[in-house]
Amino acid sequence: MSHAIVIGAGLAGSEAAWQLAVRGIDVSLVEMRPDKLTPAHSTGLFGELVCSNSFKSTDPATAPGMLKTELATLGSLVLAVARANAVPAGAALAVDRESFATMLTEVVSSHPRIRVLRREARSVPTDQPVILASGPLTSDPLSTDLQALIGSDYLSFYDAAAPIVDASTVDTSICFHQSRYGKGQGSDYLNCPFDKETYETFVAALVAARRVLRKDFEPDELFSACQPVEEIARKGTDALRYGPLKPVGLVDPRTGRRPWAVLQLRPENRARTMYNLVGCQTNLAFSEQERVFRMVPGLGQAEFLRFGVMHRNTYVDAPRILDRRLALRTASSIRLAGQITGTEGYLEAAATGMWAAMCLASELMTGTPLEPLPATTALGALVAYATDPATRPYQPMHVNFGLLPPLADHVRGKRERKELAAARAREDIRAWAARHDALIAPGLVALQGVVGTDGSAPR
Repeated sequence: MSHAIVIGAGLAGSEAAWQLAVRGIDVSLVEMRPDKLTPAHSTGLFGELVCSNSFKSTDPATAPGMLKTELATLGSLVLAVARANAVPAGAALAVDRESFATMLTEVVSSHPRIRVLRREARSVPTDQPVILASGPLTSDPLSTDLQALIGSDYLSFYDAAAPIVDASTVDTSICFHQSRYGKGQGSDYLNCPFDKETYETFVAALVAARRVLRKDFEPDELFSACQPVEEIARKGTDALRYGPLKPVGLVDPRTGRRPWAVLQLRPENRARTMYNLVGCQTNLAFSEQERVFRMVPGLGQAEFLRFGVMHRNTYVDAPRILDRRLALRTASSIRLAGQITGTEGYLEAAATGMWAAMCLASELMTGTPLEPLPATTALGALVAYATDPATRPYQPMHVNFGLLPPLADHVRGKRERKELAAARAREDIRAWAARHDALIAPGLVALQGVVGTDGSAPR
């Protein structure tokens, strides 16, 4: 009889444990709460939502909507329970957080093949298959053991990240491709050139912008590791242009001169569909980031795929240590899922838990690895981004259109592009699921007994 261990009963761990169990695999689900709480949790319920109660948009032509379509096709428990506990939220899927977590706990813990162990996991088992889904607030002993397994250079304890924008929304009539002193490929960076007046207005806005209030579990060491761009700006008007916005080695082709200051955009993926605002790690509120960074020349209409964050967040350098199965390259019996992989968002966590479990189940049941998901799908693109060694530097990411490969034909309208990308994803995930019906079917059948065929909780 096959057996696996899942560490953590959050969204990723609950999904992973259930997906394994419905395929006939015995699971030991290890959860330290409520005996030991994290600084963010207050109960022992599985899948406790500590931030928003929203699972984002249900519009199928949005990235979150695409992910929901794919998870429904594959038979996600977390999505089904969320729908069964939905509250009115317009075009978004929001839940009654207490009833959602209560139902998820009951469904998972009552499965005959899942044994719940309420204790702290202080080390990662290496003698049997394990899915580590301990979340961004992984306990210190477990973090230390994981660090020993993968190497200290591959584990981060603080998420200090800059915003990322959709490349198609950058105004290239203002920004120009160029590397400093002509090094590299010449087009390694897109450069946003400031004149003196625009730069000083931007600096003033940075200094005055509203910042996020840090919580007690976000220690002071965060800022010694990486200075927020707004804190650098506070040191003086010229601090940024002698620092991360220095213009040296660059010439604006429109003027033939060096700009007063330059904000560089670095490609975030091979397809160059996303750009990172270099040196702009920030602790500004999201709404302020959108307002202030759109003052940068060329970013006036920018669509933000990810806002900058600075907080306590344990996650691994996934592209260096994980393969497409979310297994350690150096120890394939160990798989990671959820936010510890650097994938952000509620359903993204559940999705990686599902994917890690399906890959493990396929190997335990058939002895063969599971075919990768199409990169044209939201989940396939997210996993590809998180496991591609070319992704440097790696920043936590949620699903977004910037992860997807471009459409075969150029489409001018943004809404039409998204609708076509979503249609492509629906077709590709259905074809993939049909090829793996023997693996997918047990989950879909089991869901009917949990939430009914219409997505509502059975009476």
